[in-house]
Amino acid sequence: MGEIEQKPTPGSRLGAPENSGISTLERGQKPPSAPSGKLMSIKIQMLDDTQEAFEVPQRAPGKVLLDAVCNHLNLVEGDYFGLEFPDHKKITVWLDLLKPIVKQIRRPKHVVVKFVVKFFPPDHTQLQEELTRYLFALQVKQDLAHGRLMCNDTSAALLISHIVQSEIGDFDEALDREHLAKNKYIPQQDALEDKIMEFHHNHIGQTPAESDFQLLEVARRLEMYGIRLHPAKDREGTKINLAVANTGILVFQGFTKINAFNWAKVRKLSFKRKRFLIKLRPDVNSSYQDTLEFLMASRDFCKSFWKICVEHHAFFRLFEEPKPKPKPVLFSRGSSFRFSGRTQKQVLDYVKEGGHKKVQFERKHSKIHSIRSLATHPTEPNSEVPKQSPKSASLTFGEGASSPGGQSCQQGKELKVSAEEPGSHQSPSLKRSPPGNTLADRATLVPQEEEDEEEAVKDRIQPSKPQPLQPSTGSLTGSPHLSELSINSQGGAVPATATLSPNLSPDTKQASPLISPLLSDQRFPADKAYHIAKEVSTTERTYLKDLEVVTSWFQSTVSKEDAMPETLKSLIFLNFEPLHKFHTNFLKEIEQRLALWEGRSNAHIRGDYQRIGDVMLKNIQGMKHLAPHLWKHSEALEALENAIKGSRRLEHFCRDFEQQKVCYLPLNTFLLRPLHRLMHYKQVLERLCKHHPPSHADFRDCRAALAEITEMVAQLHGTMIKMENCQKLHELKKDLIGIDNLVTPGREFIRLGSLSKLSGKGLQQRMFFLFNDVLLYTSRGLTASNQFKVHGQLPLYGMTMEESEDEWGVPHCLTLRGQRQSIVVAASSRAEMEKWVEDIQMAIDLAEKSSGPTAEVLASSPPDNKSPDEATAADQESEDDLSASRTSLERQAPHRGNTMVHVCWHRSTSVSMVDFSVAVENQLSGNLLRKFKNSNGWQKLWVVFTNFCLFFYKSHQDNHPLASLPLLGYSLTIPSESENIHKDYVFKLHFKSHVYYFRAESEYTFERWMEVIRSATSSASRAHLLSHKESHMY
Repeated sequence: MGEIEQKPTPGSRLGAPENSGISTLERGQKPPSAPSGKLMSIKIQMLDDTQEAFEVPQRAPGKVLLDAVCNHLNLVEGDYFGLEFPDHKKITVWLDLLKPIVKQIRRPKHVVVKFVVKFFPPDHTQLQEELTRYLFALQVKQDLAHGRLMCNDTSAALLISHIVQSEIGDFDEALDREHLAKNKYIPQQDALEDKIMEFHHNHIGQTPAESDFQLLEVARRLEMYGIRLHPAKDREGTKINLAVANTGILVFQGFTKINAFNWAKVRKLSFKRKRFLIKLRPDVNSSYQDTLEFLMASRDFCKSFWKICVEHHAFFRLFEEPKPKPKPVLFSRGSSFRFSGRTQKQVLDYVKEGGHKKVQFERKHSKIHSIRSLATHPTEPNSEVPKQSPKSASLTFGEGASSPGGQSCQQGKELKVSAEEPGSHQSPSLKRSPPGNTLADRATLVPQEEEDEEEAVKDRIQPSKPQPLQPSTGSLTGSPHLSELSINSQGGAVPATATLSPNLSPDTKQASPLISPLLSDQRFPADKAYHIAKEVSTTERTYLKDLEVVTSWFQSTVSKEDAMPETLKSLIFLNFEPLHKFHTNFLKEIEQRLALWEGRSNAHIRGDYQRIGDVMLKNIQGMKHLAPHLWKHSEALEALENAIKGSRRLEHFCRDFEQQKVCYLPLNTFLLRPLHRLMHYKQVLERLCKHHPPSHADFRDCRAALAEITEMVAQLHGTMIKMENCQKLHELKKDLIGIDNLVTPGREFIRLGSLSKLSGKGLQQRMFFLFNDVLLYTSRGLTASNQFKVHGQLPLYGMTMEESEDEWGVPHCLTLRGQRQSIVVAASSRAEMEKWVEDIQMAIDLAEKSSGPTAEVLASSPPDNKSPDEATAADQESEDDLSASRTSLERQAPHRGNTMVHVCWHRSTSVSMVDFSVAVENQLSGNLLRKFKNSNGWQKLWVVFTNFCLFFYKSHQDNHPLASLPLLGYSLTIPSESENIHKDYVFKLHFKSHVYYFRAESEYTFERWMEVIRSATSSASRAHLLSHKESHMY
């Protein structure tokens, strides 16, 4: 193609002025003069899959080529991008900006260099230019197509729907089907076509710029967003993957994140031959070694990954580009590589100061023209971020998430982030808020000084004229770690507008206004921060009650009978009593602050008491002194289970205590509660930091408290994973009959659930338990304890699996072939079968990597070929169970009749260990109004959500629940107009003919209840929850 200066750029084709704001230049500087000499042509593949040829001097450094590409695109924020190419060893590497190009690309005529996103910021609102967001959206589209961005089907469909909206505009069924037939965005796209169109229908009126923004809002919550895996092995030789992100270095096993090392914890990064070394800062409370070592495939792979880590650390953590090291006099030691270019802070400052002119650009794949976005008032302050109406913005993202406009605040000179020069044009795809809307959007940009720190954003709604609600197009969960939509029990997605808007029926018609008395007289402050603080108070009450189960009820029962060794008593109670005392005072402080905030006392005082961060910071710092007690909880759990195993008297004693109403969960679950509570504090502080702008009086305390609690959670996360698996194995052991050694070192629980097993008498319902080394199948016993009798086991070592629907004529059918035995099983639905297939295959792979076959777990491995009499008895047993009342779960059931195993048995579903881990985070307490399907009145109840179940109390002071409602299999929706529920903040739970309505007291609590219940009403598979696993940093 000729010289760069002679090529028509996208901007010039649209008549835009030439842009000299090249990405790696400071304000006022000119492009660097390229070295003279012979030119060479290099082909660059852009993110829209087009190729451009650039001619640069042979001796020019890589920076010249990157600047040329950015200048060609009129790209201001080019520092987020990079150039990658395959080197002579076919290893994909980044172009070094300081080295001569000819020394890096040996045969430029035969190499295609790719222009791609290199640095993914934690929040896409930090991207100020529409063009930058468009290029990021193209990168997401590319990663989806190549399988790098792993996510569940619902998230994939939502992502594609935003891409389709950007490319062809508003929904048209015929046009959609034609477009999806011609364009494949992901493998196996055909299965998602209906879901894609269902989501696309909700995006009517959304401009391409808004679609890009919403696409990034969904994508950034996925765990694999911006992640490139680098194969490695740990010291034990286990195959893992390393990756680097804005927060630090991540460790994956397969596609599951198992560890993370934040930049603040990393003291030094180095490599020696094939070994990649991470030296951590010393910490007396950490169980990590001082230096971690990983083995990579070769020195070149190791050095390449080390360079990427150095660049990410410098870009996200430093304030300015690091200065070059002085050249050694005699000889050099180590690599002289350093990060070259502007840091993120410098990029944000440059754009904020307005040192550039905004230009128009062309969307290659878009077939629409955003005519409506040009109808703007030139005198208004422009914003690069798409706008939404106030109600839509506040309802789309839920708790803790930013609105599309980033931070909302009053208009004024001090509120402008990117000031336009007079006469500059807004990009054609940007949409302005309607006249009369005073919701001014901006993104407040702060340097990243703390690890895991995200952009602090807040939605503050200003008075505005009534406007029609726009369809909700954002991520619906509002969780910082999860991007799933509302899923019903069959795996279908509830329309976005019907899921989040408390005043919209599924057909998006507006019902009653947002002003309605609910659980109170509306004297509560409207600030979202108040409701977040109130959530701390309500959940702290439940946490104290849980501690009292151990410190008061269990201790009192133990003191009456001499069934427990004194050492075990001391280990448990001496480590729980200080926690109970501390959190009792903590709750008092929170409630005193809320009383001041609500104006119930000292009503004339304001401002100083409308915050909670100082209380959280003080008490979290106090919790650090309790860390020795927290470390003892894993020891207490193991000691209790070992003592139960060795003493039948203690076993019966604990079993009798679990039958008491006050012990509404398994006893060993209460031993894990203090560690779970730390994660809840972390979530609350993340929401507060997202809600407050950096200028808010409470922001600094909230951010400091978040840093403190994140450190504690990181230290305990390894212990938590082991304890949860141990607790689950011991819990399952109580539900099974005929097992000798279920709890053994190295055994991990993966999934349990109901499947039908094909035998000579036809399909028989069986309960299956999948571990990392064996698959057990059981039937429900007729004992008083409702335990499950183990019928057989299939070791996973050497097992094969195949779908066999055609062979047996049974829907959703699988054949499992072990080394000694084969069985045929059928799932209740296609989705259930896919979950089992995925987890069984993963377990088989794990077993194959192990040393060999595992020991028998059955007391006496019974063959599955029973005598006809035995088979008939088993058949009768299954028929009785299938015909039993499915509603018994809603009532108080006998001992061990309401555990998760029995819920899965009755509702023909399954649950994985990943689901249990997610459920740990999704716990909530508070007042709700409940109404049955055929009743007229609403009953006020104190409701606790935990372990996939709602527990109902008359008040928060009650010691035990009145009843419980397991939610697995239930669907979560919004009442329709035909149901005549003319109330605000109402959600509906239904399973077959059972229907319940619940009313929340505010918009925030409504969204929080929707979010946590949604996590329990639909079980998900392991890979489908990869986007959520980021939140499992215990």
